Amino acid sequence: MPKALPVIDTTAPVCCAPVASGPMSDADALEVALRLKALADPVRVKIVSHLFSSPTGEEVSGELAAVLQLSESTVSHHLGQLRRAGLVVSDRRGMNVYHRVRPESLQALCTALDPNCCT
Repeated sequence: MPKALPVIDTTAPVCCAPVASGPMSDADALEVALRLKALADPVRVKIVSHLFSSPTGEEVSGELAAVLQLSESTVSHHLGQLRRAGLVVSDRRGMNVYHRVRPESLQALCTALDPNCCT
């Protein structure tokens, strides 16, 4: 059984100096590594890609499952990992749960890896 990701504070995007700026503290390195670990799965990368390309910017779990040809429980598991890493936000509206990417979190992660990547 895979080991669960540790809980991290997702109230803000990655909040550390870029990796290239010098040695990182253990806490900052853990924060970046946990977010990268959450993305280190092909299904999660496909989920993020699909959410970004959605015309509305958000999708319901069942729709994602159908598009990805996976079970809803599998998609929900992966969305939970992305949510715990602060990369996806989910909102319940009636009987449906809508998911969308937190672009500021991905942007901050890119900047933490390379401050010149997005200029």
